Amino acid sequence: MKADILNTATELFIKQGFKSVTMDDIASHMHISKKTIYASYSHKTELVYAVAHQMMSVIQCAVTQLVETQKNPIQELYEIKKYVIEHLHGEKTSSIQQLLKYYPKIFNELKLHQFEFMKGCMEKNITKGINMGLFRDNLDVEFISRMYHVGMTNIKDDSIFPHEKFPHAKLYEMYLEYHLRGIVTPEGRKILNQIIHSNQD
Repeated sequence: MKADILNTATELFIKQGFKSVTMDDIASHMHISKKTIYASYSHKTELVYAVAHQMMSVIQCAVTQLVETQKNPIQELYEIKKYVIEHLHGEKTSSIQQLLKYYPKIFNELKLHQFEFMKGCMEKNITKGINMGLFRDNLDVEFISRMYHVGMTNIKDDSIFPHEKFPHAKLYEMYLEYHLRGIVTPEGRKILNQIIHSNQD
């Protein structure tokens, strides 16, 4: 039952927002009493915390699997980008905004975990690219990994990149190419151009 509650709450929170959905809404949707929910989660904040961490865990597991199956660090980043776009397609921005506004402590904790995870992934990606001769060997790995995170985080800011002018899918595509062209070697550029051209076909 606890898992069912968590899954239902996740679905509703993503669609309608963390603040908008009440415990009554979840109980009604599941055709159970609110008391049954409180037997598993003592208050809504506890449930929001569990949902938010599950969402992050699902994304991190998927990204880890993608990294393990890709031998080419350039292709690896394009596969991650593809997954992120597909994942965000069904996720309303309003739900994340409500998490930030009404549950800032949970949001900031997730933000820190996300940074540490992405930084670790990027450091491995860049190191692999350098060792394979696809990325320049004079790169400051930690600096580049942090800059990538800053870019990927801030392009979501609608005040900087309005969605009407910069659709999310196109924006991620443009940023990834921008990032890679700054760090690839001539050999890496060949692979990058091949991927870009194949995506345009």
